[in-house]
Amino acid sequence: VQLVESGGGLVQPGGSLRLSCATSGFTFSSYNMVWYRQAPGKQREFVARITPGAITIYADSVKGRFTISRDNAKNMVYLQMNNLKPEDTAVYYCNNLYSTFKWGQGTQVTVSS
Repeated sequence: VQLVESGGGLVQPGGSLRLSCATSGFTFSSYNMVWYRQAPGKQREFVARITPGAITIYADSVKGRFTISRDNAKNMVYLQMNNLKPEDTAVYYCNNLYSTFKWGQGTQVTVSS
């Protein structure tokens, strides 16, 4: 199994980024996929989840600003992040619902003016 996150960067408050997670080595379409994030000095936390049937669930802190999506043909999961805030600064990771896959390297998102 491989998980490769990309798309992070430095953005001003109010800006947008689109994160991508390329996956391989498992039957992607059968899995709930989740974006997590870990800020400096904090535990990794849940951000958003998408079921095999594309039902989406969000943490309260990102609801209305972030959108998770998936492309089963490409084995990809995405996170569109709008109206970014400094508190969104973190390393973002994707994994399955129970985090049983080996973690990827993550992608750094920094929101700062």
